[in-house]
Amino acid sequence: MKKTLFNLLTFLFCIGLVFNARAEKADADKPTNIEADQMFSDDVKQITTFTGNVVVTKGTLLIKAGKAVIVEDPEGYQFITLYAAPGKLASLRQKQDSGPDTWLEGYGEKIEYDNKNEIAKFFTRARVKRLQGSKVTDDVTGEYISYNAKTEYYNVYNTSEGVSKPGAGRVKAVIQPREKKTNK
Repeated sequence: MKKTLFNLLTFLFCIGLVFNARAEKADADKPTNIEADQMFSDDVKQITTFTGNVVVTKGTLLIKAGKAVIVEDPEGYQFITLYAAPGKLASLRQKQDSGPDTWLEGYGEKIEYDNKNEIAKFFTRARVKRLQGSKVTDDVTGEYISYNAKTEYYNVYNTSEGVSKPGAGRVKAVIQPREKKTNK
């Protein structure tokens, strides 16, 4: 059970890295609260599964999903998959240290995070947005979004397989103008 708790805490730390290395630093010192209808843990296989209205909070980090599966490899790396409840989207939301009241949100019917490579993947009805308060400053949508936290590089495709195909739909990005910094 101690190993399972350690895995869960590691999972939450890694999810905080999904969007950006500038996630709220104070969140690291906050308690982790996990609520779900059920939890299954197999310490031998290193798999922990939460099912039914999964809600995770840790400081400003808020995760909502129908199901969350955490797998740890022999090297200790975490591979996390969030599944949406039927008709809904799995979501992540966290305050960022990059400015006052700056938030990042990500959505998808499925969200995968590989903490070994620091890559987040959002599948089907995928969306990642940055907010300043309640104002959306950047908004990217597609059927598949891959975000590499190490390189801060996005790939957005019009199919959930991670490739673009003619006639499969369009990807969309809205980037708002930034306030110009003035020198005093």
